[in-house]
Amino acid sequence: MTDTRLIHNVGVGAMEWLWAHRDGFRLEPDVDPEVGFLERFKPIGELAMICGVLFREGVAGSRQAQLARRLLDRTWRETLDGGRMLVRGQRIEPLSPIPFEVYLPYRELGYSQPEIERSAALLQRLDGWEVFETTPTRRLGLSAFQRRLGLTPRPPESEALRGTWLARTPEPWMVEGRIAYDITHCVFHLTDWGEKPEGLPDDIADYLETWLPAWIDDWLDLERWDLLGELLVVDACLPRPTLDERAWKAFAAAQQPDGAMPAIREMPEGDPDDVFDVVYHSTLVAAFASVLATSRALSELARAS
Repeated sequence: MTDTRLIHNVGVGAMEWLWAHRDGFRLEPDVDPEVGFLERFKPIGELAMICGVLFREGVAGSRQAQLARRLLDRTWRETLDGGRMLVRGQRIEPLSPIPFEVYLPYRELGYSQPEIERSAALLQRLDGWEVFETTPTRRLGLSAFQRRLGLTPRPPESEALRGTWLARTPEPWMVEGRIAYDITHCVFHLTDWGEKPEGLPDDIADYLETWLPAWIDDWLDLERWDLLGELLVVDACLPRPTLDERAWKAFAAAQQPDGAMPAIREMPEGDPDDVFDVVYHSTLVAAFASVLATSRALSELARAS
């Protein structure tokens, strides 16, 4: 099993970089809504989700926890204007699930914007919401988010799961990049982002335990650090995580001295905003993988003692 300190230090560095580059979590209020006003909300929602995992698992150091809370407060109060920018986004694109997806992790961490909750409750009752065209994995995620907000999922999660690639446990050699990302997010939704490993159906858990090591090897050899990080999260979500030592050592070695995690191979160069947009996700994933794997490693050590 990998040294817990190595795993933990990846998350320490990632959080330092995210705080140092906090201005990258920005909106573009004046952009034409037809070219993606809501797209800039997604990094902010991902940040909130990962910070929620950090607080939930309780294995982060005091410095990590402090930076996570400061990032959440800053993005909620300044970037999202206390949630009012989410309300604006919902009015611009009434059937978009993005404001709802971004709001949920903030709500679970104690932030509140009642108008978004009212909009979510209204939209969820509309047929247009249920037939909103998206990938099966995202549909599963929307159903899971509805449950977590206290709504009745449409469609039910069990029904949404049936349409996903992972639920069919097909030929493992057919996995490529986009499918691999769908697999990882399907696991995140089924386990509530690693909180409930028991949420994985037995056949899916068995399938992953058999084939995940091969996929980890593949994307490690390709130096696709963003996807490798997500696969390391999946490993930590399994009933019996491996905490693959070779993969974790390479993942930690790919991290930059300032804590940034390249998405693919080496760090990009160029305008700081452009660089942020390329590597923020892989760095968030590094923080996510670190905190969840650290928690699982400590649990395994406690059981063995």
